[in-house]
Amino acid sequence: MNKHFLRGLENCELCEWRCGVNRLEGEEGVCMIGVPKVASTTLHPAPPQSYTIFMAGCNFRCLNCQNWDIAHHPVQDVSIRGYVEPKHLANEAVSKINSARGKMIGADRIFFSGGSPTPSLPYIEEVVKEASKLDDVKVNYDTNGFLTESSLKRVLDFTDSITFDIKACTDEVHRALTGAPVEPVLRNAEHVAKHAKDKLWEFRYLVIPGINEDDIEYLAEFLAEIDEDIPLNFLAFRPNFILEDHEGASRKAMERAVKTAKEKGLQNVSWSGRTGIKGKVLGENSKRYDKKDDKIAEKIAEDEGCIAHPRDCGNCSSAKSCSVKSYRPSRRT
Repeated sequence: MNKHFLRGLENCELCEWRCGVNRLEGEEGVCMIGVPKVASTTLHPAPPQSYTIFMAGCNFRCLNCQNWDIAHHPVQDVSIRGYVEPKHLANEAVSKINSARGKMIGADRIFFSGGSPTPSLPYIEEVVKEASKLDDVKVNYDTNGFLTESSLKRVLDFTDSITFDIKACTDEVHRALTGAPVEPVLRNAEHVAKHAKDKLWEFRYLVIPGINEDDIEYLAEFLAEIDEDIPLNFLAFRPNFILEDHEGASRKAMERAVKTAKEKGLQNVSWSGRTGIKGKVLGENSKRYDKKDDKIAEKIAEDEGCIAHPRDCGNCSSAKSCSVKSYRPSRRT
């Protein structure tokens, strides 16, 4: 099995944790994955219509993770496809896109998602190279924005579209939700908005009641200062993972988010998703933090055994035995 294209994993610095570990020899960074593995694949009708390849692993440890079983492989003991030869996966993707079902839903690209695809970047590049030999298919890259500047340049070199998730805009809230600092995310968002707007499908922001709603105003101001026509889609939070009992976003909250963004100058704003799922705002009685939003999220993480306050997964002494990463929810919405 020739894996020359994975040599960069011998000193991995693909994301902003810059762990520097030799993943090919079994050393573990924050993502805790070695050789890139495919979690699952499917034709997906949601825009952009695609053959979606979910890569296992993630460099974030979000409290609200919808794909927690994929993101937290190998800690979560779930069945995944595993390593697939890039040439085989490329043939499969192109064949599915050109199938009757693919044509019916209008699929025209390979969509790399996760977890986060960034820890699998060299593998993805090889799949794209092999697919380009077969057909003129487009490529979408779904990112949480936590790439190095070098990795982002590599992504922009092979993508036709980018879906870019921003979890929060203030560092306190972003760390509380994801375990990671926000600065690299905003730096990369600004670069994409200024220098690769033609490839930006949209920025996405998941609205979580009582946790990141206050950051919507900051997000809108940040993007409007760059370009008022930047596409922004607010997603309605559904209870998942550690936030499985937290209340879902209401229709009123989603409409308020759009209104706030437009008042700050953004023109191309929308919202989507299922609203009104019952629950409660968790952790709201914590007195540890002054700012309400990050106080609630940090309290939730603390209740599940997180020892870092503020959260900082790249420098945490318990990163390899993370209670957040091993959490098993009782439901998925």
